[in-house]
Amino acid sequence: MWPLSFKAKSFASNANSRAGLWHWLPSRCAICHDWPHAPVCEGCITHFAQPQNRCPQCALPWPHVGRPCPVCQDQASPLDICLAAVTYAWPWVDLIARFKFQQQAGWSHALATLMMSTPWAEDILDKADLVLPIPLSAQRLAFRGYNQSWELAKQLSPSKADVQMLLRTRDTPSQRQLPRHERLANLVDAFAVEPLRAGQLRGKRVVLVDDVMTTGASLHMAARVLRQAGAVHVSALVLARTE
Repeated sequence: MWPLSFKAKSFASNANSRAGLWHWLPSRCAICHDWPHAPVCEGCITHFAQPQNRCPQCALPWPHVGRPCPVCQDQASPLDICLAAVTYAWPWVDLIARFKFQQQAGWSHALATLMMSTPWAEDILDKADLVLPIPLSAQRLAFRGYNQSWELAKQLSPSKADVQMLLRTRDTPSQRQLPRHERLANLVDAFAVEPLRAGQLRGKRVVLVDDVMTTGASLHMAARVLRQAGAVHVSALVLARTE
C-alpha cells in the first residue's frame, strides 16, 4: 500500500496536470459549437470581439482615439486609463454568467486571454507594480465560492496579482438596478486598503481588475481609496463594458 503522503502528492500532481491539459485539449466552441476548438474559437473572437475605439477614461465607445469623451472631459476621474475587452452583450453575457454564477471558474483562462488582447492591456500590466481585483464582501464570497475578478487577475499577472491589499469592508445591496449616483452612495466606505500594508502603495502603479463595468462606481471608489493611500497611477482593465 502506498504511503498517504505519496497518494496526496500524486493526486495533487494529477490535478495540476488536468488543469494544464484543459487549456489545449480539443473541445466545442461555447459560441458556435464547432469542434474541435478552444473554449472560444478564433473565428468567434474575430467576429464578436473586434477591437473598438473607446473613451480612455470610461471605456464607452468613442471614435476619437486617445481623447476622453465629452462627459469625461467635464468630470475628473480617479482612473488614469480604463480599458474594456468587449461590450457586455451576446455572446459574452452568457459566458460571463457561466463564469460568475454557475461555478465555472475554469473560464478565467479563456476570458483573461481575451482581456490581454485588448489594445494597451499588456502595456499597463507590464508597467504596474500591483494588479488588484475588485473585492467581494465576505458574505458574497461565501455564497459564490470564489471572486471572479481575482480569478481573472491571477491569470492576467500571476506575479503581481494581490488579493489581500484591497478589502471590502461591508456587504452592499445589489447594484444592478441602481443609477450611478445611488451606486456611488451605496459604496461609500465599502473599500479599504489593508492597514498593515498601506505603506506599500506609496508611489506605486496599480491596475484594478473587474469582470463587468456598468457605471464605473465600484472602480472609481476603489481607485480613490488607492490614491488616498499613495498610489500614483491607477488604471482599470475590465472584461466587459455595458453601454
